[in-house]
Amino acid sequence: MRQPVELHHASRLVNHGPTVLVTTAHGGRRNIMAAAWSMPVEFTPPRIAIVVDKKTYSSDLLKASDRFALSLPVPALADLTYRVGSESGRDRADGGDKFQRHGIATFDGPALKLPLVEGCCAWLELRRIAEPHSETAYDTVFGEVVSAQADERVFARGRWSFRDDNTALHTLHHLGGGAFAVPSRVVHGRLLEAGTRAS
Repeated sequence: MRQPVELHHASRLVNHGPTVLVTTAHGGRRNIMAAAWSMPVEFTPPRIAIVVDKKTYSSDLLKASDRFALSLPVPALADLTYRVGSESGRDRADGGDKFQRHGIATFDGPALKLPLVEGCCAWLELRRIAEPHSETAYDTVFGEVVSAQADERVFARGRWSFRDDNTALHTLHHLGGGAFAVPSRVVHGRLLEAGTRAS
């Protein structure tokens, strides 16, 4: 059900604040972490800002390779999301590979061949945009989207469609301490005519 997303719609994949799985790879090493803070900052070309602590292994790999990927997990991946967001991928007895440690299935991204996580509802590959001041002063990283895909059962024609019949594909939203929310009810606004008061 995975379909390409036109890049001018890529920012819509994260504009509602989902938790994302950040994957990085460089020099034969790879890592995965969870991030709760990401947001679009430009439409064309599509650019996204994400907070990745400078002290993390993911930050090291990201800056060394100038690329990273985002996978948007669904409720069935809540335990995995919490786990990979709570442990380091730095050297350990098992080689530090969280993908191997937790049996995480991946596929290669179409543009940068980065590992994208199977079972998610959307995927993006990004090239890092170097912002020395921001990266020195803060943990914010900027990237330009070079490929985007989504499960057409929940994202099609440039729009999310969260419904009762596709709740297994809804995005996760971190509330803290391993608790996540999912979109449970969509409210559709309507344009008010001039002079009409909102009720």
